[in-house]
Amino acid sequence: TPSSKTNTTGKSGNSFQTYSFCNVAMVDVSKWPLFTLLSAQELASIRQACIFGTSANEAIYITHDDEVYVLGLNCSNCLGTGDSQSTIVPKKLDCLTGKKLVSLSYGSGPHVLLATEEGELYVWGHNGYSQLGNVTTNQGVSPVLVSTNLQNKRVTEVACGSHHSLALTHEGEVFAWGYNNCGQVGSGSTANQPTPRKVSNCLQNKVMVSIACGQTSSMAVADNGEVYGWGYNGNGQLGLGNNGNQLTPCRLIALQGFCVVQIASGYAHSLALTDEGLLYAWGANTYGQLGTGNKSNQLSPVQVMAEKERIVEIAACHSTHTSAAKTQSGQVFMWGQCRGQPIVLPQLTHFTSTDDVFACFATPSVMWRMLSMEHDDFLTVAQSLKKEFDNPETSDLKFSVDGKYIHVHKAVLKIRCEHFRSMFQSHWNEDMKEVIEIDQFSYPVYRSFLEFLYTDSVDLPPEDAIGLLDLATSYCENRLKKLCQHIIKRGITVENAFSLLSAAIRYDAEDLEEFCFKFCVNHLTEVTQTAAFWQIDGNMLKEFISRAGHCGAFKN
Repeated sequence: TPSSKTNTTGKSGNSFQTYSFCNVAMVDVSKWPLFTLLSAQELASIRQACIFGTSANEAIYITHDDEVYVLGLNCSNCLGTGDSQSTIVPKKLDCLTGKKLVSLSYGSGPHVLLATEEGELYVWGHNGYSQLGNVTTNQGVSPVLVSTNLQNKRVTEVACGSHHSLALTHEGEVFAWGYNNCGQVGSGSTANQPTPRKVSNCLQNKVMVSIACGQTSSMAVADNGEVYGWGYNGNGQLGLGNNGNQLTPCRLIALQGFCVVQIASGYAHSLALTDEGLLYAWGANTYGQLGTGNKSNQLSPVQVMAEKERIVEIAACHSTHTSAAKTQSGQVFMWGQCRGQPIVLPQLTHFTSTDDVFACFATPSVMWRMLSMEHDDFLTVAQSLKKEFDNPETSDLKFSVDGKYIHVHKAVLKIRCEHFRSMFQSHWNEDMKEVIEIDQFSYPVYRSFLEFLYTDSVDLPPEDAIGLLDLATSYCENRLKKLCQHIIKRGITVENAFSLLSAAIRYDAEDLEEFCFKFCVNHLTEVTQTAAFWQIDGNMLKEFISRAGHCGAFKN
């Protein structure tokens, strides 16, 4: 058995902190439905974000300017907006502006705890069991500062169970308050605790570095890697070898000799990661959330994924029965309740982050931690290409259309378009013109085409999309043809319907032709009174009348 080692990794755990095991990565927050309500500009402004609530219907995010916004259902005033109204439009929490967030957690009510860089603790939301720590049981409609018993204390991490709360201070002390029916506050009784109370007993003189909460249980990790648990233990989630509740902290003797660097608590199960990358699990296993290959509860820690490579991160959340882990090479595994299905053994995914597991497979699809999107001006390949379109500083070629220049890069054009690949062949390359004149297409059309090669998107009004459809047909760009057809369909009117039908026939766009034909038939009287109808080619007019007749368009 390995000897205990000093935990040098810093604080870690199941609550939401922005250092240590926090995600500073390429996670796409729009995988959570609530964030699809935000504009691209709003999404780009996000530095930190969390989805929470009993149905994952609430969100909080912090911008790069340290402004805090919330949106969602607002159960139990958990958005902190000062009222009980739901909102699909982000609302700003002015009282938190400029506060740098270091840790956030939420309960099942939900109630919300937020710790700032200055060590202040703000709370709001459900308070039926005094889980806000402000003596009362009145709901907190907006963020308030908690100071009782925390004066001169700097809170560095917070964690919430269903209706109880934990706070960890800079000095390594743990404070607890709120619902205490199973001893989860660690006071030695089952009386609810209305204000923060220091958890002592065997934690006395210990320096704790991490905290986590299950629904009605609490856990903490000491600086030497020891693990302590208290509260509800009916499923063995405290890992003590029995299923008796504990009213004060008890050390997990089964992990003696191991240095635990991260602890994570699910609804009624627990995970621990050692400094050697070993994963242990215990507690409830109804959904296979322990990853042992069966659904039997475990009263003591058992090693999981022993045959896999070193584990570097574990994930669980008190409101779900889902577990996830990430290996040293970046592989992400999931198990437990995944979209309602019990997965009893760790399943390799195609995800790059444990956060994606919770976005796509957890019920509810909450975040197991606060996400931190420290962009550092990093751009993906796609974003970089988009940024460089029509940039004269980096381009090596320009097109002249209607007397205006469009700056591009030969390599991009060759990679993205067969037309240009053929154009830039060997002998052309040796004597390549710096400027290529284009006279068969308009400037808006040709610019939109070149921009499409950089962005995969088209932003043109329907009338210009006809010209782009012509270009796409000439250059054999089938995807571009489809995009043009979609744009044209959205812009069809009685006045332009027959012109669009003619264009669809001319450019061999069968799907668009069928769409325009049906529109003309459905609005036959109005269409036949337009100038476009009578200016059409005679043969095409005859063909239309014949085809419309076969459809019964001229029947009474």
